[in-house]
Amino acid sequence: MKSYANRSGTSGVRYYEIVDTSITVQFQDGATYLYTYESAGENNIEQMKSLALSGSGLNSYINTNVRKLYASKLR
Repeated sequence: MKSYANRSGTSGVRYYEIVDTSITVQFQDGATYLYTYESAGENNIEQMKSLALSGSGLNSYINTNVRKLYASKLR
């Protein structure tokens, strides 16, 4: 997994991993979730990928738009 840049310094996101049709996000508490096109929708996943790469806004986006739309909790 790649370290999330956390440009604000206050994000709950620690790491992420991008795959073609999904993104895995690990939060500061160690909880790790897999979000997929199927579970959260293609548009949401693509937006999450963009935010992850920019290092800003991912935690807020998850909380606002896809909080419960994960495919599985990995940890």
